[in-house]
Amino acid sequence: MNIYVGNLSHDVTEEDLKEAFKVFGEVETVKLIKDNDTGGSKGFGFVEMSDNANAQSAIDGLNDKEFKGRTLKVNIARPRNENRGGRGGYGGGGRGGRQGGGRRY
Repeated sequence: MNIYVGNLSHDVTEEDLKEAFKVFGEVETVKLIKDNDTGGSKGFGFVEMSDNANAQSAIDGLNDKEFKGRTLKVNIARPRNENRGGRGGYGGGGRGGRQGGGRRY
């Protein structure tokens, strides 16, 4: 099960998260999301656990709990949407017809 972990302190490492979650069972992967420009943490990440019962125990045990000075938000990760991001549905393009110019005499 893929678990979303939010409201992380910016100094939390992937190893810190792994240690917190392995109390509840085997942790397959840990991924902190980083800012492309600065390389710093964006304050959230994902933990994958193989056993769903252990994952649910981790969610129940860590959600709304204090971790490194912040109150965690932990829940089942939503699947990534194919249309994520983008430009809000505006197609852009020209205005059509003749452009520019003022009055013609």
